[in-house]
Amino acid sequence: MTRNWLSEYETYLRVEKGFSHNSVQAYLRDLKKLAGFAGRKGIEITLMGKAEIALWLEELRAKGLSPQSAARATAAVRSFFRFLILDRAAREDPTENLRLPRSLKPLPRFLSKGDVEALLAAPDTATPRGIRDRAMLELMYATGLRVSELVGLKPSQLDLGLGILSCVGKGSKERVVPLGEEAKRWVELYLGAARAKLLGRRTSRYLFVTRLGSRMSRQSFWKTIRNYGLQAGIRGRLKPHALRHSFATHLLESGADLRSVQMMLGHSDISTTQIYTHVTRQRLKEIYRKFHPRA
Repeated sequence: MTRNWLSEYETYLRVEKGFSHNSVQAYLRDLKKLAGFAGRKGIEITLMGKAEIALWLEELRAKGLSPQSAARATAAVRSFFRFLILDRAAREDPTENLRLPRSLKPLPRFLSKGDVEALLAAPDTATPRGIRDRAMLELMYATGLRVSELVGLKPSQLDLGLGILSCVGKGSKERVVPLGEEAKRWVELYLGAARAKLLGRRTSRYLFVTRLGSRMSRQSFWKTIRNYGLQAGIRGRLKPHALRHSFATHLLESGADLRSVQMMLGHSDISTTQIYTHVTRQRLKEIYRKFHPRA
């Protein structure tokens, strides 16, 4: 009986890796495309080699796949073959040292320090909602949290005396991240009065709440940061991950070592963090071209 590898892989992502529903579905969509490609080539997906996977990526590029989608597809395929090796269904990992075509390599968007300051100053902190939003933005920029980690925080995860927080990231891995003084100050202001005003007589086990007393959702925060981006005059549609990218990029620009940034971001593989070194190199090139008299 032929095993349904995609179904088994789906269970692996949900149960063993602890991936969210959206992440699981995104990975499966990419792997179904890979399975379709393998079928057209007349080979089993589990028997694909580096050459076949590289051809598939080239096909995606030719179809106009965005760099972000290409990066996700590559991550899905890498994860799938690691699963096959764990299950002893494959002896070698054909995605090892696999490189994306140059046109498919994404560089994460990050904000300049000036844009970050403008964004952080956008909320109206004369209101409980504005104080909450300022605290969320400050906390995200100070720690590099993912949106899901930010909205899932509970008050017990913060130690404001020590200036640290603990969060549970992808794969249910817990990490401890230091807080900056500004983030700490705004969270204290939020906890001191704004949170109680938003809750009224209600209670919540989550740190950040809405005026209805419910947990702040990922979707609501996406809309919130987009609106503040417009108020701050930031060009283009602003996404929450831009603050996470800015956190990492600004740390590296200021001399932080890659391993420390990896730990604070919660990346399991340092190669994921290394993309920010490419960002900083690109930034240096832009500065050079702009200011050097013979550039």
